[in-house]
Amino acid sequence: MRVRKNIAANEEGFLFNPTTGDSFSTNSIGVEIISLLKKDISLRDIVDELYEKYDVDRALLERDVEDFSLQLKEFSILE
Repeated sequence: MRVRKNIAANEEGFLFNPTTGDSFSTNSIGVEIISLLKKDISLRDIVDELYEKYDVDRALLERDVEDFSLQLKEFSILE
């Protein structure tokens, strides 16, 4: 999965899709996930990286990352 090339994103969590005109906001973890997706890092590797960085239940993290990626796809942020 990759972030579409035309998607504008900033460090504060604001995303803009110029194709649809839609804008979205996310939290700091969402920004981190989007940044990793832009580097073409797999969801599995993203989970690994976040798990090492944060004190969180791995199963919950995997589910949250998967849910977030599905939302990004639904809003045409991901290819």
